[in-house]
Amino acid sequence: MAVFTKSAVAIVTPFKEDDYSVNYDAFADLIDFHVANGTDAIVVCGSTGEAATMTEQEHLDVCKFCIDYTKKRVPVIAGSGSNCTQTAIELSRDIASYGADGLLVIYPYYNKATQNGLVKHFTTVAEASNGCPVILYNVPSRTGGNINPETVARLVKDVPNIVGIKEASGNISQIVKLMTLTDGNIELFSGNDDQVVPLMSMGGLGVISVVANIAPKAVHDMCDKFLKGDVAGAARIQKDTLALCENLFTEVNPIPVKKACNLMGMNVGPLRMPLTEMEEPNAKKLEDAMRAFGLL
Repeated sequence: MAVFTKSAVAIVTPFKEDDYSVNYDAFADLIDFHVANGTDAIVVCGSTGEAATMTEQEHLDVCKFCIDYTKKRVPVIAGSGSNCTQTAIELSRDIASYGADGLLVIYPYYNKATQNGLVKHFTTVAEASNGCPVILYNVPSRTGGNINPETVARLVKDVPNIVGIKEASGNISQIVKLMTLTDGNIELFSGNDDQVVPLMSMGGLGVISVVANIAPKAVHDMCDKFLKGDVAGAARIQKDTLALCENLFTEVNPIPVKKACNLMGMNVGPLRMPLTEMEEPNAKKLEDAMRAFGLL
């Protein structure tokens, strides 16, 4: 069985206005909101969750809270990667012990390892994860490097608990090659909200979504329709959400999506520096797109 299918929200982390600590009451409300509105899985402590500005203890605490509070109502996949292999091992081992349904392990950013180095890194982290399923995370625009299709195919073949990949390269031909090399025997998830249907047409199982933070039912329905054979219906939702996608990425994620959540009254609070509040012209366009979609 796949770790999840359809729509996983790359959930934001709510912070308090006064001291920027994690607002666990608001986080619980977010989890309940997603369970009630069709989100199929929760991805915690990813890029959208601002894990990069958390201490290791905060990272562990947020993941444990999410796993414990969700109580298996939907699967929880936790970001546990790092550019330091030892740190990734420790995070992955501990989070797996909390009962995570899967781990999302990013390319080791900044170091820019060779492909053989990536094989060693991901293999070592996966082997330390006590059998917990591992989803690789390929996002070259943030990490400075790419996990090549040949490398992914090798890892999926040789490491039993490396089961899938979140593909956010935007490179469709690379994804076609990946699915060819693996003969489709990989859990493929879109990491780009504007490419969900194209990736699912190549055998993808769904999306790890930013848009789902504010429109969970629409993203779930898009994936659900595709998997049930209603490709035209899925494509229609893909097109209908395009303006949301565009306006949620006018500034670096998660600046716009946190603004959007706060506009909807979700009380997710501020961003941690170096991220800063959304510029007013962009915020106005985002608000207009949300209003047109019926979110405000």
